[in-house]
Amino acid sequence: MKPFSWRFIRVWQRNRDIFFRLWHSEAPGAVAEPIIILLAMGLGLGAYVGMVDGQKYIEFIAPGIIAAYAMFSASFECTYGSFIRMEFQKTYDAIIATPLSVEDVIAGEIFWGATRSLMTGTVILTIAAAFQLVSSPWALLIPALCFLEGIMFASLAILFTSFAPAIYSFNYYFTLFITPMFFFSGVFFPLSSFTPIVQTLSWIAPLTPVVRLSRALVNGEIQLDLLWALALIVALAILFFSISLVTMRRRLTV
Repeated sequence: MKPFSWRFIRVWQRNRDIFFRLWHSEAPGAVAEPIIILLAMGLGLGAYVGMVDGQKYIEFIAPGIIAAYAMFSASFECTYGSFIRMEFQKTYDAIIATPLSVEDVIAGEIFWGATRSLMTGTVILTIAAAFQLVSSPWALLIPALCFLEGIMFASLAILFTSFAPAIYSFNYYFTLFITPMFFFSGVFFPLSSFTPIVQTLSWIAPLTPVVRLSRALVNGEIQLDLLWALALIVALAILFFSISLVTMRRRLTV
């Protein structure tokens, strides 16, 4: 694995500039969906569920919605977005013809995916605060958590993209990997409500420790065992980041 250089920031800047030029065609839908899910599930289903772990149902799911849609932002950006730039627009080929290396391009893509997670998480956190669903100043750390989560899921997405033979392959990634995590990582239900086997599988999912940390920060329930969840996120982010640099180099140069 070759290291990336500071030049990766140029790829990040390129993606940032394109986003802010076209944000009005993408941002409304990206923001509206989590709000609809939060209100529909929190107020609709919440009327039947009642209290969960001593909270109203909408208060329980709000931190999970933040974590889940931060995941979706990084995943969509570094699967469909990255594949289109790589295969259809040939943006990667053009950038690699400059002094930037493959590793610079991929690092820039991953950090841009993480930035998208940060933006999404911050917007949903602000909306949750407006609905008085945030009860602790520790929630100010949510954007940093979303950025770290974004690095992890952007790296995972780039890793899958490096093997994807066609854009239709991402249907498998989202249907078999991302969507199950959305439902079984503690976003909508406590993990204790699942059978022991499902609980074990849930902790294998990368989203689970993020939801755990997000809920603790929003509620102000800071405990020492949260360090294990943070360590797991950091370890997975470093692992998948490193592997994605290797696999993408093979995809682009072989």
